[in-house]
Amino acid sequence: MTKRINRIIIFFLLASLTVFLISSHQVRFADTPPHINKLSNISNCRMIEHTLGKTCVPNNPERIVTLNDIILGNVLTLGVKPIGSATYFRKNKFSPQVKRKVGDINLLGIIRQPNLEKMLLLKPDLIIGWRTTDQVNYSLLSKIAPTVLYDSQGLSWQEQFNFVANTLGKEATATVVLNNYKQRVQKLKQYLGSRYKQQKISLINFCCNGIISDVKNSFAGTILNDAGLQRPEAQDINQKYGIMEIPEEELWKADGDILFVSAYLDSDRSYLKKLEQKPLWKNIRAVQKNHVYFVDATAWRGNSLIDAEVVIDDLFKYLINP
Repeated sequence: MTKRINRIIIFFLLASLTVFLISSHQVRFADTPPHINKLSNISNCRMIEHTLGKTCVPNNPERIVTLNDIILGNVLTLGVKPIGSATYFRKNKFSPQVKRKVGDINLLGIIRQPNLEKMLLLKPDLIIGWRTTDQVNYSLLSKIAPTVLYDSQGLSWQEQFNFVANTLGKEATATVVLNNYKQRVQKLKQYLGSRYKQQKISLINFCCNGIISDVKNSFAGTILNDAGLQRPEAQDINQKYGIMEIPEEELWKADGDILFVSAYLDSDRSYLKKLEQKPLWKNIRAVQKNHVYFVDATAWRGNSLIDAEVVIDDLFKYLINP
């Protein structure tokens, strides 16, 4: 009897220790990931090549976890609702456009710091993330479920969408969705006609007490380019990560006939309010013409098809029906 009690006590202590180690991210999972047995039959999964190697992904994953809003948005666009996701905008919220689509799902913390213990309890069958933010947790994530990480900085937003579609086996759906995007852009171009042919469209974002412009190869920049809209010369360039910093004394780089402005935080909006009182701001053509439009940074600086829909909606709203 005593031995049995001792075994129960030891089992309880070991179980408690395991949970503690998982929650502190210091766990060493068993050598064989728990998902391996489920996928022991190769016919039940497809080999997906990604930045960190190859992963056998279930043919029909049903319990998907995404590790940021952009991947979440693309998965939703493909008609799939994940069971949980991390976010990079706010600790307790998803971006507005994603929230409208997803409703309520399990929030798994913020980017770079996903709650692995909560994720483990959800029993996902597929995890999708970015190499740049999730590589540090890759070995732990791979023990929870088959994990695919891709390099977001090496792919355009449409290439990222196609990668997610391929991972989920949703290539046919992706073709339909991208065709819908192209049709909306074509419709926008028809409505625009030639009225903005000689006008320059400027994009600036207030972030971290500074000013950034999303240039030609940025997410929003490629949408403007697809729509045939012209950029100011200073912004009509390709830059690493698609962004260009604009020092306040070089605010002329934000000059344009139309100016789209976004800001993430209240502190950034306060900075903008102060800047609006200065001559440098008042000299911008768009300001003088009252053609300054404030848009949602989470969409215009996003990278998913859901974000693209918001950008196109705004272009219709401000350029076609101002």
